[in-house]
Amino acid sequence: MGPLPPPSFSPFLFMFFVLLLLVGSVPDSVHYGNETDRLALLAFKAEITGDPLRVLSSWNGSVHFCQWVGVTCGRRHQRVTRLTGKIPTELGRLSKLKRLYVGKNNLTGGMPPTIGNLSSLINLLITFNSIGGKLPDGLGRLTNLEIFAIGDNKFVGTIPSSLFNISSITVFDIGGNQIQGILPLNLGTSLPNLEFLGVGSNLLTGSIPSSISNATNLYYLGLPNNNLSGKMPSLDKVCNLQWLIAGFNHLGTGEADDLSFLSSLINATELNAFELSSNGFGGVFPEAITNFSIRLSTIYLGDNNLYGSIPRGIGNLVNLQLLETQNNHLTGNIPADFGKLQDLHQLFIGGNRFYGDIPSSFGNLSLLLTLDLSENNLQGSIPSSLSKCQMLMELTLAKNSLSGTIPKGVISLSSLFSLDLSHNNLTGVIPLEIGVLKNLVTLNVSENLLVGNIPSSLGSCVKLASLNLKGNKFWGVLPSTLSQLRGLEDLDISINDFSGKIPDYLEGFHFLQKLNISFNDFDGEVPKQGIFTIAAAISVEGNKKLCGGIPDLKLRNCQSKGFTRKKFTQVVKLVLPSSFGLVCLLLMIYFVYLRWFKKKTEVRSFSFFGHSFPMLSYRSLLKATNGFSSANLIGMGSFGSVYKGIVDLDQSEKLVAVKVLNLQSGGAAKSFIAECKALRSIRHRNLVHVLTACSSVDYKGDEFKALVYDFMVNGSLEEWLHPNEKEDDAHNKSQSLNLLKRLNIAFDVASALFYLHHHCSEPIVHCDLKPSNVLLDDEMVGHVGDFGLARFLVDATCIASANQSSSIGLRGSSGYAAPEYGMGNEVSTSGDMYSFGILLLEMFTGKRPTDAMFEGSLTLHNFVKMAMAEQVTNIADPTLFQQVVMGEKSSSINSSQNQSPASIHEVRECLISILKVGIACSEELPRDRPDIEEIITQLHVIKNTLLGVGVHGGMRASIAA
Repeated sequence: MGPLPPPSFSPFLFMFFVLLLLVGSVPDSVHYGNETDRLALLAFKAEITGDPLRVLSSWNGSVHFCQWVGVTCGRRHQRVTRLTGKIPTELGRLSKLKRLYVGKNNLTGGMPPTIGNLSSLINLLITFNSIGGKLPDGLGRLTNLEIFAIGDNKFVGTIPSSLFNISSITVFDIGGNQIQGILPLNLGTSLPNLEFLGVGSNLLTGSIPSSISNATNLYYLGLPNNNLSGKMPSLDKVCNLQWLIAGFNHLGTGEADDLSFLSSLINATELNAFELSSNGFGGVFPEAITNFSIRLSTIYLGDNNLYGSIPRGIGNLVNLQLLETQNNHLTGNIPADFGKLQDLHQLFIGGNRFYGDIPSSFGNLSLLLTLDLSENNLQGSIPSSLSKCQMLMELTLAKNSLSGTIPKGVISLSSLFSLDLSHNNLTGVIPLEIGVLKNLVTLNVSENLLVGNIPSSLGSCVKLASLNLKGNKFWGVLPSTLSQLRGLEDLDISINDFSGKIPDYLEGFHFLQKLNISFNDFDGEVPKQGIFTIAAAISVEGNKKLCGGIPDLKLRNCQSKGFTRKKFTQVVKLVLPSSFGLVCLLLMIYFVYLRWFKKKTEVRSFSFFGHSFPMLSYRSLLKATNGFSSANLIGMGSFGSVYKGIVDLDQSEKLVAVKVLNLQSGGAAKSFIAECKALRSIRHRNLVHVLTACSSVDYKGDEFKALVYDFMVNGSLEEWLHPNEKEDDAHNKSQSLNLLKRLNIAFDVASALFYLHHHCSEPIVHCDLKPSNVLLDDEMVGHVGDFGLARFLVDATCIASANQSSSIGLRGSSGYAAPEYGMGNEVSTSGDMYSFGILLLEMFTGKRPTDAMFEGSLTLHNFVKMAMAEQVTNIADPTLFQQVVMGEKSSSINSSQNQSPASIHEVRECLISILKVGIACSEELPRDRPDIEEIITQLHVIKNTLLGVGVHGGMRASIAA
């Protein structure tokens, strides 16, 4: 290696060079022992000719080398692992350095520009660190470079174009950063020796260059988790390809030939895996796949727009281990040829339209670990042959039309840790053999036709964390053996016929977070310890014989001192012989009492709206919605379902939306009260108008609550921003929600917030602002609705539900709720501003804050902020620019005004202004967010600038009207 430079040489570089010696030269295997590390360090010390700072003074035999200055060891084997800090700029002096390996360390800072001086460098590998900043342009001077690997760091900006001129590069790995830009069109010709291309998990846009096929030595092509679009090019010359990874992009156009490029892979005899899930590929399931190399082990095609059936030739892929085609539009029977795939480990084909029976040939898959056939139209019984799959760990058959009993052989597969048979038509009992499932963590047999007692053997499934028996015909008492299930986190036995006392052992289930025993026949006192102290975590409605519990449950007192029917009857018997007149008087009192009692049980008083609102009965709403039929169902939420109906109000028929509360949900009753309280005193043109309400009992004698609103013919903003691709008008919706309409709707929502925050008698915080809660009338005017989580700022409590997010007590919905709410902070108008900011960003980028691309530190807010302003055209909803390209300002601005066509520049500047507002509103700290009054002004200016008119006065009066 030769001596180091004289003493003036940087100690920083010296320690970095030590890192090169240890990480680059010393094997990680424990076989060599840590003595090798010590000798390597001493050998390095011997080469040092000068040490003015005495850095190496501790490098002696008096202490273990792991205690030497600049040396970090692993705890387990006492081997040298890392040194930390930044890459020193002095590294550029090592002009003869050929290989730089510093991967898997804790390096920070940026890549120094001097690295471009390493003219002899062949291999550059700095993966798995925390190095950030932009890539220096000087990298293009490394003309001998063969391996360029900087993946899994924090680099931003674009790739220097000069890098793509280094024809010697064989490995190009930039995956796992935040790099933007496009791949050059000549990628395959400028890097002809390319063998490994990994650019996944970045912010790349544009199409995949067709020249990639010229890189004939390519064996790994990794493009996932970007924003790439367009069609995949032919790969007919890439015969050595082993891995094709391009999932989670925007590839495909939905057309029939989207996957035609797969035919070019038939000659790729080494192909091992291809992953194309979560894109927009259309067309039928490719027949060409059945002719692929028998080496193929992995296929990912889920979450696309594929249709047709899976060809029977799928059985040709005898080495296939994983097949994923879930959430497409595939139909037909499941091929029996699956039984030929002896090495198959995982099969995910749920969320399609398969029908017919489950093939008995699945029993041949002895290595099968996961089988997911959920959300199809499968019929018949569960094949008993599945009991031969002795390694099966996850079996999901939910949401089909399966019938018959649960096979004893299947439910005694000791390997199972997750079993979901919910939402079928299964009959019979839960077999006693379920006790064999010692590893079972999740059991869901809800919404079937199962009967009988819970088998006592279920108590042997001691690892159960989630047990759902909801919506069956189970009866009897809960067996004492269930007390052994102390790891339960979620228990739902609602809508059955269970009876007896609520077992005391449930109080000791310390991990239990949700308990639903509603709509059964339990009796006696509700416990008051453990989970029973948290009203939001339990549901006991529909058990008319229950009493006591914590006050928040609002159950009757267990030791009632009231004048009951039984006591009254006893009094009548005692006085009957004494006086006929007295008997008559008592009978009159008795009938009055009965009438009062009946009235009390059938209809509860409803006083939130006063006498000016007409009350509707359960019967009238039942008739108005055609028996709450599925044909009239227009939406579902955490607290209930919404139906379209026609009711008689003010002697005329009116089209309305009826929100029926799901009182089995723990927070539904409180949501009803909160919404009533909020809506009774507010009225604004941009708020959904509540017409009346119903608080009664249904024909079963169960409590019934509903709210009746004006019907919004254009549905919710959610439906227009993210139209269901299965709908006939999906394309029209996405195209017609142009720039001005979105801006107008944003202004409508802002006006509603301005009213709630500043013009109510008591300021109201909405707490759940999101696209699904913004409804549009026939003129596309926005109306804010759903005040189920709303709070008056003068109140001491906030109506919230654990169902709204993964965190109990979080106010709002995941992705839209302000970050401070997740830390337990009180609600505020600043929280609404955060939600409004996220709403704005979603409206004009077309991306949900909960999209799969947003993980770790990357959020919708950060994504937009990083793109301002150079990349705004890449992150904006592309439909906004398509309309401008057509040259018609009426299609993107306003057809009622005579203006010249809007240019791309005008629209771009408008979007920049709007997105800046969204960024400001969604800042992490509440104090950094503006007030809604300031935002109203900015939106008004943006709109008038777009329309080419001046800012007019009288704005505040108009928005507060």
